[in-house]
Amino acid sequence: MRVLLQRVSRAEVRVGERSAGRIGRGYLLLTAFTHGDNDATLAWMADKVVGLRLFGDDEGKMNLGLADMGGAILVVSQFTLYGDARRGRRPSFVDAAPADVAEALYDRFLTVLRATGASVESGEFGAMMDVELVNDGPVTLWIER
Repeated sequence: MRVLLQRVSRAEVRVGERSAGRIGRGYLLLTAFTHGDNDATLAWMADKVVGLRLFGDDEGKMNLGLADMGGAILVVSQFTLYGDARRGRRPSFVDAAPADVAEALYDRFLTVLRATGASVESGEFGAMMDVELVNDGPVTLWIER
């Protein structure tokens, strides 16, 4: 599982003219799944994301977590995070889980995140989405399990 986490002031994902998910301050997660990902992978990632301390305290140090800030999470499926462009001009996506497997993992990941008590919004798996964000920092992390 790969997650590109961006700390945001606000973010929204749209499917056509419809807003699928919108948050204020928090984390935008671009999320991809690979072969062998399972419930343990999802639990580890949810715990990692929710537990990260990426917001500044009174001294400007990253000591505050999502809950401390009343932040939310916006999750967007992004299989292209498993794109391998080392050879040729067109990336290979053989490391990405097949769509039916990835969709089930995506849905379970949302459930696991919500079970932590975090406020979670999401995009729409498999849809063509427009993602708009205002980076806060910018702070961007690549997390893989």
